[in-house]
Amino acid sequence: MATANPRAVIGGNAPPDPIDTALEPYSDILEEVANWLDGATVENDGQLTATDALLKELKAARKAVDEARDDCTKPLHEAWKSEVARWKPTQDDLDRQVKCLVAAQAPYKQKLVAEQEAAKAKAREEAERIAEEARQAHLAANAASIEEQRKADELLAAAEEAAKAVAKADKATVKGMRTVQVYVIESHKDALNWIARNDRDAVTAFIEDYVRRNFKTLTIEGVKVTTKKEAY
Repeated sequence: MATANPRAVIGGNAPPDPIDTALEPYSDILEEVANWLDGATVENDGQLTATDALLKELKAARKAVDEARDDCTKPLHEAWKSEVARWKPTQDDLDRQVKCLVAAQAPYKQKLVAEQEAAKAKAREEAERIAEEARQAHLAANAASIEEQRKADELLAAAEEAAKAVAKADKATVKGMRTVQVYVIESHKDALNWIARNDRDAVTAFIEDYVRRNFKTLTIEGVKVTTKKEAY
């Protein structure tokens, strides 16, 4: 009776995992490293020499994994970059067309906004005039005269309608236009002083980042540069 082939199963012919292949030469080293990682520290020259050798091999294992990863991922990354590049000119040109069309609309939309603002201002003035007229009419109306009271109430109703018209006008907008906040720094010194008084964390973060990026090449007042030894 023929003996069954243990590899003749689903997935039995699958290629080995590239990660496993990259680490295979270092399997003994990794086991030895695991023995050292129990929380204890190096205590003598012999242990230092042994761990130095392990560090060298561990870094070599990392390099082998990096190279294996690159072998697997670079073709995929290159294909991805190629496909992204194929789409980009069309995307960029569509963005360009959008910007151009928006620019073509902008002057007329600005004109509509100006007309709209003028209409709003006129509506407010008219509403204020009617409201004042209604107020004066109520003050002057004879409480015993039905006609004067009716006239005053008519003016009050007109004032309320005018106020509604103003509220409606205020909500009106030109499609494709929005209100945005912009700024101009009139004094960098004043702005810096304000930030230093009101947001010291932001100033501290900026200083620390600036020093970190420049302490090796610049002599910065208030910063002391020294050297130290560290394991690597």
